[in-house]
Amino acid sequence: MTKKTIILIGFIILKFVLQYVLLSSEYDLHRDEYLHLDQAHHLAWGYLSVPPVTSWISYLIFLLGNSVFWVKFFPSLFGVLTLIIVWKTIEVLKGNLYALVLGATCIVFSSLLRINMLYQPNSLDVLCWTAFYYVVILYVTSENTKWFYIGAIVFALGFLNKYNILFLLIGLLPALLLSAQRKILSEKKLYFALIFGLLLILPNLLWQYNNHFPIVHHMKELAETQLVNVDRLDFLKEQLLFFIGSFLVIIAGLYALLFYKPFLKYRFFFASLIFTLIVFLYFKAKAYYAIGLYPVYIAFGAVFLSDILKSGWKRYLQPVFIIIPLLLFIPMYNLAFPNKSPEYIVQHPEKYKNLGMLRWEDGKDHALPQDFADMLGWKELARKTDSVYAALPNPEKTLVLCDNYGQAGAINYYTKKGIKAVSFNADYVNWFNLNVQYKNLIRVKEYDKNNDEFKETSPYFKSSLIAGEITNKYAREYKTTIFLFTDAKININKRIEQEIKETKDYSNNTND
Repeated sequence: MTKKTIILIGFIILKFVLQYVLLSSEYDLHRDEYLHLDQAHHLAWGYLSVPPVTSWISYLIFLLGNSVFWVKFFPSLFGVLTLIIVWKTIEVLKGNLYALVLGATCIVFSSLLRINMLYQPNSLDVLCWTAFYYVVILYVTSENTKWFYIGAIVFALGFLNKYNILFLLIGLLPALLLSAQRKILSEKKLYFALIFGLLLILPNLLWQYNNHFPIVHHMKELAETQLVNVDRLDFLKEQLLFFIGSFLVIIAGLYALLFYKPFLKYRFFFASLIFTLIVFLYFKAKAYYAIGLYPVYIAFGAVFLSDILKSGWKRYLQPVFIIIPLLLFIPMYNLAFPNKSPEYIVQHPEKYKNLGMLRWEDGKDHALPQDFADMLGWKELARKTDSVYAALPNPEKTLVLCDNYGQAGAINYYTKKGIKAVSFNADYVNWFNLNVQYKNLIRVKEYDKNNDEFKETSPYFKSSLIAGEITNKYAREYKTTIFLFTDAKININKRIEQEIKETKDYSNNTND
């Protein structure tokens, strides 16, 4: 085993260990994770929320036992694979051992630790961006057309994981057209590879077509409720924070792409970064959408710095570029991860507020960062719902209807009673089981000071009561209420069918 291999294995182990120790046991899973895990039980070529790859991984997690360890393992794995690809990119660019260590350090001690903490499509998205750029570099280096087909596979995997990878192509294409590498576009096999890639993603495109392109509705809703609160200046500021420890390395990489002779054939990567950021800014994208851009520039920068710092007094600067990410990781460790109790954060809000971490999607500041608040209260909700469900004389005829996908997913993940909670929110609208004639209703309702749930629903049942609520005041779901309605006076199934139809009709009309 070579020295390089031993060092790489050390970084891999470090990366895995950090992903598990940076998450306090006081927190549950994130609301998005519950939805993704539930998709394992409803495999399809597409979903209202995400493309299908996440459901395939969720099914594998389910087969492995569905434990939190495996839920956290896969985003950690994708982070490790990103690290390995950056390592391999540096090797292709002829970087020495110092370049490899510098690049690995920059990747490990970065915002990827936060991204790879949650089971969401983002970790695989960053991996696919990095892998696609790696394939482009391999083609430019070798001009072997086999990389066209491998690139098609990588892009298809990225597309079937998260449509965000389309921005990669949107930024890369004009950069190629303006460079000497536009000769790539005259290669006949490139277009065969494009057809091959199209065939790989075709099942999902057909699913979108057959379901009236729900991605359009999803993007409109996202733009109206979340992206409208995105500030373009804040977007640019956050780009600096994602890889703050490796900022100088990235700048060095960009400089090298313009002026470093061995990198002249890769110069289009400089323009690609600019074009991609412009597109993200135009669409007011969330800042983290662009994270996949940067690992490849760390590779360029590490190789360039290893060359210019290899002799004379400059060699004494080599440790500096490695120490900077480590030093800046210290404040990141104290702020960016849910390794502090909610009570601690509430008592020490200043630094969190100064970094904008307390601002949620609604554009307002709250007690905890939104992601942290989204990891609280779920076990309590599931336990109390289980208790209500188990006390009923005929629980199998009880519909558990939630306001949002987080509530439904958490109940289904933690339940000990086999509950299959549903919602008219997100993918759950397609997962109702109407083969059961329901008699009772457990209604999980978000807190609303004007809540009229009793007034609206109790006339249709013989009895009703409030059976519980979320008491964790730091949870985003604080005061979410569990209503119990028993002995229906009406046909619940018909009402549900009507609601499902209205929900889908609204989505389809919005798409039109």
